[in-house]
Amino acid sequence: MLRVARSESTGYRMVDLWKGYFNQWSLYFKYSERSLFQTQAPPLLHLVNVFILLPMLFFTISLLALGASSVFAVPHLNATIPRLCGTSPSAEKIAAAEAHFVANKLSPKVSATATTISVYWHVIQAGTSLTQGNIPDSQITGSISAMNTHYASSGLTFVLAGTTRTTNANWFNSAAPDTSYQTAMKTALRQGSAAALNVYTVGFKSGSGAGLLGYATFPSDYASNPKDDGVVILYSSVPGGSATNYNQGKSLTHETGHWLGLYHTFQGGCSGSGDYVSDTPPEGSAASGCPTGRDTCSGGGVDPIHNYMDYSYDSCMTEFTAGQITRFKSQIATYRGL
Repeated sequence: MLRVARSESTGYRMVDLWKGYFNQWSLYFKYSERSLFQTQAPPLLHLVNVFILLPMLFFTISLLALGASSVFAVPHLNATIPRLCGTSPSAEKIAAAEAHFVANKLSPKVSATATTISVYWHVIQAGTSLTQGNIPDSQITGSISAMNTHYASSGLTFVLAGTTRTTNANWFNSAAPDTSYQTAMKTALRQGSAAALNVYTVGFKSGSGAGLLGYATFPSDYASNPKDDGVVILYSSVPGGSATNYNQGKSLTHETGHWLGLYHTFQGGCSGSGDYVSDTPPEGSAASGCPTGRDTCSGGGVDPIHNYMDYSYDSCMTEFTAGQITRFKSQIATYRGL
């Protein structure tokens, strides 16, 4: 508000100043029907008008324009926004997927060693700068390291198998679920089998995906559309990125949870089967921030705000439950051959 008021007052002062100039020089002008101003001044004063009055006019107009630009300029906001995940299957799709899972379910593989998942990382950028999505290799390896920490209790290990870099402003700005941009992007770049995790970092600047932190496909989706399989995240949500409150790499952990077969902890609200995991308390809606003691479903216990599959800040997310680990191990055994 102060910025606007200051600009407006500056504009008013410039107008008053110009009025003074105009009144002083109006002695040398006479209005006529043939033109806006018809000079009656001696030749010398013509030169004064040209070399003094007109520069004053242009200078004043420039100042007015500068003031106007201050009035209408919108400052860049780095405000924290709620976590927004684009993985939102309909109730009908979930019911069909769960029915298929029950009919075809395989038990989790039992192994003395960790299950290794190959990761193919695809950097999508609009240009060569960091703000255009050109994240360094160090943030990619940092993301893999962070995810291994987050999944340490599950027996999964993620290993970087390859990195690609593609400059495509349309993909960077507008890739989103069910768009031609993301279809073209994944068709061109996806590598590996159902067992390979493909990660795409984009900007989510415009279109239906504007403002997203990420989205993912589920294991059961692979058979019908293998090229669509993978995880797409905001480039600035990686460890050390610029996404306020979402820059510890936990958006990747969250979206990979979907890729492994997990739903949101608030799936279905307080009723029904929820997220199909018995040891995650029911949650009426997504959490934001880190609201300790939040309880949106009576009798179900406090909300699982620390769970990686909620919408809390990265600093608040710390866990998967034993039930979630059992579920995603069975999901990847059934659909990903892991």
